[in-house]
Order: sequence, then C-alpha cells, then structure tokens
Amino acid sequence: MKRGIFWLIGDKLQCYPFDGSIPEGIAKSGNTYNHKKLWEHILPCGRKVGFDYYPRGRVEITPKGKAVIYMSPHIGSEYLAEICTAFELESEPIVKYDHSEHYHCYLDR
Repeated sequence: MKRGIFWLIGDKLQCYPFDGSIPEGIAKSGNTYNHKKLWEHILPCGRKVGFDYYPRGRVEITPKGKAVIYMSPHIGSEYLAEICTAFELESEPIVKYDHSEHYHCYLDR
C-alpha cells in the first residue's frame, strides 16, 4: 500500500503514489507528496491553472495499516477501483469525501 495524491482532470485520474522520485513535491512529513509542490513539476497538458483547479484527493495509511482516501466530493465512486489499483491498496479503504475548502476546486467557485 502506498500513500500519495491524485487529481481528476476531465475524466482521467492522475495518480502519484509516493516514491520520493520527485523531491520537489514531497510534503513536510516526508512520507507523501504535497499537491501544491508537486503540481509545479507535473503541470498536465501545459495548462497554467493552479494546483487547486481540478478535483483532487489523497491516500493516507493509518498506523494500523488501514488505507484512508480523502477526496473532493466531485470525484465519484466510479474512480475508487482505479485509485485502489494505483496506490496498491490491499483491502477496502475508508473513503472520506472532504467538503472543506481544502479540497475545493473550480466546480465549487
């Protein structure tokens, strides 16, 4: 199982399981990526929009080894299988749709 972050761009998930290969995108904790920092290095399709433009989410692993997916409510459950595959989740994750401003995107403006 891997921690990491993802965006939904159009109808395609862009998943980044943490492996440390993009050192400029690593979060303060050092064990995952940070959306804002990583965005500067991946800018899909050459678009010049902010990291918070598209719906996004994060996969965390609890100390007890349970996967938790935090994500924008604009990312439908139809993407869960793809998220689980991308982050090598071995069991059913806890899914938390985050309605806070932290996960707002262009659809909330």
